[in-house]
Amino acid sequence: MSLPEIQQQLAQEKQLVAATAAGWVRDGMVVGLGTGSTAAPFIELLGQRVREGGLRIQATATSRASDELARRVGIPMLEPRRGLRFDLTVDGADELDPQLRLIKGGGGALLREKVIATASDYLLIVADSSKAVAQLGRFPLPLEVVPFALPWVMDAVEAIGGAPVVRVDKLNPGELAQSDQGNLLLDCHFEKIENPAELALKLKTIPGMVEHGLFLSLARAAIIVQGGAAQVLRPGQAAVAAAEFSVLP
Repeated sequence: MSLPEIQQQLAQEKQLVAATAAGWVRDGMVVGLGTGSTAAPFIELLGQRVREGGLRIQATATSRASDELARRVGIPMLEPRRGLRFDLTVDGADELDPQLRLIKGGGGALLREKVIATASDYLLIVADSSKAVAQLGRFPLPLEVVPFALPWVMDAVEAIGGAPVVRVDKLNPGELAQSDQGNLLLDCHFEKIENPAELALKLKTIPGMVEHGLFLSLARAAIIVQGGAAQVLRPGQAAVAAAEFSVLP
């Protein structure tokens, strides 16, 4: 299969899993809206249900880009406040393993993504088939870092086996990429993450490291495409056809 054909297939998979997830959102839900190339079509389809189907929901987004898209398609948005919880959050992932441990943050929204995920009763991941891996680590692990602390964070990451690279702004190659909170982003190449929980603990002890892109024990289920059909994965369980899945809150 040629590269354009692969890209087209993955784009079709993103649309399929996004449509499946959008169909599961129920009236009255408070929804967390993810960020990225799979979350974006979910937001667009959810907005269509709001405009054309009368779906009554409220939402908060994990990034400015997703917030702008949601408002544009007609989704009523909530500002952060104490006590706010989400019935369902739908977000993408850069990698997910059979235990639904995730690497996220390739789009630079990892801090807000983790805040929303932690405030959610149910985190549902939507991903194309390329994101499912046997072991995390092939995708560089993102870190959000306070600018002042950047050199020392890089030293600490290197000391625990990662090769950190400061992310550059794709639109302005002469500038460093920044998160929505104005922090810098590191992409750390571990190649294979043998023990994600142990690595997460080590990263948390590094001063100046705001948040890491390991999302552990947060995802309840993931929708991916296998054999051309939407399948639901749950931690350590066999895949189930999405049409037969009915345990959302």
